[in-house]
Amino acid sequence: MTNTILFQALVYLAAAVLFVPIAKRLGLGAVLGYLIGGVIIGPYVLRLVGSDSQHVMHFAEFGVVMMLFLVGLELRPALLWQLRKPILGLGGLQVAVTAGVVAGAAMAFGVDWKPAIAVGLTFSMSSTAIVLSTLAERGLLKTQGGQATFSVLLMQDIAVIPILAAFPALAAVVVTQITDLTSEAGRPAWASALLVLGAVVGILLSGRLIIRPLFRFLAAAKLRESFTAAALLIVIGIAFLMDQVGVSQALGTFLAGVVLADSEYRHELETDIEPFKGLLLGLFFITVGAQLDFGLIASEPLGIAGIVFGTMALKLAVLYGLGRLFKLDRPARWLFAFGLAQIGEFAFVLLTQGVKMGIFTEGFKSPLVAAVAISMVLTPPMFVLLERVILPRVTDKAAERPHDKVHDDHEAPVVIAGYGRFGQMVGRILRANRVPLTILDLDPEIVDLVSRLGIKVYYGDASRMDLLHAAGLSHARLFVIAVDDKAQATSIAEQVRHHYPDVPILARAVDRQHYWELRNLGVKKVFRETFSSAYETGIEALIQLGYRKHTAHRLARTWRDHEEKVLEELGELWGKDQQAYFSRLRTRLDEAERLMRDEDPTVYEGGSDAGWNNESLRKDRHVDAQATDEAPPS
Repeated sequence: MTNTILFQALVYLAAAVLFVPIAKRLGLGAVLGYLIGGVIIGPYVLRLVGSDSQHVMHFAEFGVVMMLFLVGLELRPALLWQLRKPILGLGGLQVAVTAGVVAGAAMAFGVDWKPAIAVGLTFSMSSTAIVLSTLAERGLLKTQGGQATFSVLLMQDIAVIPILAAFPALAAVVVTQITDLTSEAGRPAWASALLVLGAVVGILLSGRLIIRPLFRFLAAAKLRESFTAAALLIVIGIAFLMDQVGVSQALGTFLAGVVLADSEYRHELETDIEPFKGLLLGLFFITVGAQLDFGLIASEPLGIAGIVFGTMALKLAVLYGLGRLFKLDRPARWLFAFGLAQIGEFAFVLLTQGVKMGIFTEGFKSPLVAAVAISMVLTPPMFVLLERVILPRVTDKAAERPHDKVHDDHEAPVVIAGYGRFGQMVGRILRANRVPLTILDLDPEIVDLVSRLGIKVYYGDASRMDLLHAAGLSHARLFVIAVDDKAQATSIAEQVRHHYPDVPILARAVDRQHYWELRNLGVKKVFRETFSSAYETGIEALIQLGYRKHTAHRLARTWRDHEEKVLEELGELWGKDQQAYFSRLRTRLDEAERLMRDEDPTVYEGGSDAGWNNESLRKDRHVDAQATDEAPPS
């Protein structure tokens, strides 16, 4: 029974559910919780999982692929171009210098130069999965140190390609005859280069010419599951393509994410893939913990400890020096050094390739694999040490400087949900007064049109919190609900009022009942969609019947004030006492008609118009002044 898929799924999910909240409560972070859970369920503690964890690892590594795709979606090509110096300069130097230092240390301990270089190149890698997850979890990804760390991790993913290409030259047996161009091992360098170049160009072109029209077509169908399936298809398809040409799957999906970073469907893609990414990454971390070979560690404790701490100390020194060379400030240098000091998950792949190519033996590889896993497990505690001990000592009181973090300069003060006829009128008035907008809409044609006009627009359901957060609602000064669907508008209002209680809401109501639903949710400013147009039409009707303009406006205002007062009174009875509600409604309707009849009996006469008397004008001026004072600044 313990070998069934259901039992294995039960064990892994139980480990995630039990240990991650405990680790978070202790301030250790979710990643360390996953790793500890893996150790507990592994073959050396509870023995709930065994050798099969290696097969699970291959599946779980897809979480890293999805993570790089999502990271790519956050990096617009312009921002990626701005990072070219740290990616190529800092990242390239990190790989080269770390590989040289580690290889030199290995040769100093008697390792032959070819295996030493292979180990140096392998140990120059850091864990993209653990580091990016930890940085994002702790809110450090957009700091100066976080951006430098990400740049180096990206360069390391790129460097896997030439490292794998260099391994055959370090092998004890050199392949002299090429027989199969479809096989990575039997492929000449020029063929590999052409295939890689073709795959990259294919990804870039398909992102522009195929993927965007595909999402527009699926959005028009309004089938959520089709959109999710298409997002997974793209990620899996690109990963498969890159695997066929011998390139890092994570790098290929990262490029696809960058291509789609400017797409109006970006945030819908993020929200669809995020749950899969989170589950697979958690599974990845659990399998890393489960693969710790405590038997081997117990048999060679000093040797493995020397490899782990010696490598991490060397990488710390190299990284800190490079941080100074590239003029990172002290907190950023320490974050950069501690974040990348471990050995990454690509080391498992490179060490396995090294054995296959005869660079070193299985016995030589085993302690290195244990050292890689231990270094990864030590990364979350190192972040705890960094945050609690080191950063407070190296950061002055001005550490919260605004330039330390990378902010989005495109945050709009107004977010509008729904950009149909109603929303467009609101948006056009705001844009005419140079107020930046962010639009959320589920109609792909509107999304396409608005994006062509240069307005920031996202495709998706505005009742989803992840989309509202991505649209910058936490920084917005105003949220406008202009969707025409009553249930959807109510759902959006409920979510925003609960999660963003400080953001003012202007809401469109379909009818009176909808008005009261929104008011009961705490939305103070609700506008019935046909009220204003009918109100203006009523004024014009009075004018056409002979009322003077000011009289018509004043009479209409009197009626409107009475109507709004009645509306509030009836709202207290709506949905509670139907009999009392209709009784009060009839009374108020009669009262409104009597009020209008008694207002001005001589409107058709040519005499003086009461609408122009001084008291009336003074009262109207006072009301207008109050409205001006209460209006928000543009």
